[in-house]
Amino acid sequence: MSNEALRTIVSTLIALLAGYGLMQMSNTLQGTLLSVRGGIEGFAAWEIGAIGAGFWLGIVFGSLRAGRLIRRVGHIRTFAALGAVASTAALLHLLMIAPPVWIMVRALTGFCFAGLFMVVESWINGAASSQTRGQILSLYGMTGLVAGICGQLLFPAADPAQFRPFCIVSCIIALALVPIALTRAAAPQEAEGEVRISLRKLYAQSPLGVVAGFLCGVTTSAFFSLGPLWAQRRGFDNEAIALFMASGTLGGFLMTWPLGWLSDRMDRRAVIVGAAVTAAITFLVIVAFIPSDASLSAIYVCVALFGGTIIPTYSIVIAHVNDGVTPGEFVAASGGLLIVQGVGATVGPIVAGLAMSVAERGLSITIITAQLLIALWGAYWFSFRPASPNASKADFVVEPPVPVRAR
Repeated sequence: MSNEALRTIVSTLIALLAGYGLMQMSNTLQGTLLSVRGGIEGFAAWEIGAIGAGFWLGIVFGSLRAGRLIRRVGHIRTFAALGAVASTAALLHLLMIAPPVWIMVRALTGFCFAGLFMVVESWINGAASSQTRGQILSLYGMTGLVAGICGQLLFPAADPAQFRPFCIVSCIIALALVPIALTRAAAPQEAEGEVRISLRKLYAQSPLGVVAGFLCGVTTSAFFSLGPLWAQRRGFDNEAIALFMASGTLGGFLMTWPLGWLSDRMDRRAVIVGAAVTAAITFLVIVAFIPSDASLSAIYVCVALFGGTIIPTYSIVIAHVNDGVTPGEFVAASGGLLIVQGVGATVGPIVAGLAMSVAERGLSITIITAQLLIALWGAYWFSFRPASPNASKADFVVEPPVPVRAR
């Protein structure tokens, strides 16, 4: 590879990762903002959960439909159009403060973000070679985690009861358009074609993968949609809420590579079960054994350990599923898991919100139950079905916090 070609690839990756990082930063900030602002406005917990679910519903539809838009008008035009809509949608929450409106706007935002992430991911796939794709996609996933931490830490910058934080979200989304709009690199000429996905076949190939993927969606979406509300009800101020949520993402960032490394050297099912048990125990400790006047530092450490177990699990689940399918089925398998995870992520905030409306510890009950189901289902299949007969495992790749397409 010539020096000029290498410089072109590096500059392209920097532009794509910068744009993606800013989008993910705005996404995490907006999620926390809407949860806390909903609590300030007196929304019921189930209404705030439905608002969080709206985003994931939009992600699912965007993941399935936005590819057609990319094929029709190209990557850059799609990115600019959806970015403009997403930036505007952030401000629409201020025009009518009502749960039904926020649910629809959040779904619109999810659809736009799915398309935006699809542009970045498909462009990265086109720029990477077969030898470097795994490492670059892992860098992409880690960029999303770091940006998520930064987005959470931005939350105390403005009073959530005022209009300024919504403006900050809108500005960050608008700025995310700049690196990609100004890149001199040529966008991929064609988006990847659609693949045929059979969830029934996928379940037959990996019952643990399908169920765990669904429950991963339930857990992560419930926590990130309603965790800020839980912290707000516990009396945390804005800075404490930001650090509480950032600690969960930081734990995921720190534990992703160690758990991935471990899953490459032992049965991935054992890692999935172990992570689920650890997550359930950790959240149980937070809600049942840490007193209300406990040190915030102790809570941050516990939620970091919790995040360190739930965030990497989806990446390990995908790697586990890929271990049991043929190379030609990787894209269809990942696409199927995307649908399953997206449905779980849509269901999670609704169930957790309803539980919080009728029980003080509804969020913790939902999360602990989901993690225990992963552990029990994994333990069952661990004893019932032998390890994959494949001689070699698929490479572990860090998945982004909001997976939106099959690769």
